[in-house]
Amino acid sequence: MLKSVIFDMDGVLIDSEEAVTLAAMEALRSWGIHAEFDDFKQFTGMGENKFIGGVAAKYGVPYTFDMKDKTYEIYVATAAERVQVYPWSKEVLTGMAKRGIKIALASAADYTKVACNLKCIGVDPGIFSAIVTGSDVEHKKPHPEIFLTAAKNAGFKPTETLVVEDALSGVKAAKAAGMLCLALTTSFDEQALKEAGADFVSAKLNDIFELIERCGD
Repeated sequence: MLKSVIFDMDGVLIDSEEAVTLAAMEALRSWGIHAEFDDFKQFTGMGENKFIGGVAAKYGVPYTFDMKDKTYEIYVATAAERVQVYPWSKEVLTGMAKRGIKIALASAADYTKVACNLKCIGVDPGIFSAIVTGSDVEHKKPHPEIFLTAAKNAGFKPTETLVVEDALSGVKAAKAAGMLCLALTTSFDEQALKEAGADFVSAKLNDIFELIERCGD
């Protein structure tokens, strides 16, 4: 029986790829780096240190944390115009609270970005029983640490928890944590997500309440 849900952020509640890429491009100009949008593609999903640092290295400039700080500064200032919030996000998150379903958030991003994204969605961070970010864990997905940490901090039982993901590494991490996984086709196709181990696959998140009811029977 499902009693709790852990949400990933990017690709599930918001799409920030364009927003963070543009912010990084603008930030790196302060170091004389005139990066192209596609330079960042190979580093997507690896965390901001690698996302920004990998491109800096490509242009022969050593990475510093100041580069990430500058990127976040621009990201936060421009998020309202650049970050894409999925149409289901606020409705689903507030609907969980109304139904008494406990929720947590597990994102590889830093808390600064997570808090900014939640503001874009229009929900208070307090809606979550726990928020775990990339800086809170040592191992990255597909290692299950981020989901196990979120469950521990929120007081969830893994066997009663559903993870909502969009990435193959995230699906694998959820299954390694002993949790059910609903995968959205915002980043990968249905076949790839099922091959990664997803228990359920959907194009949108609106069906999650019906899914939870079904699993409770």
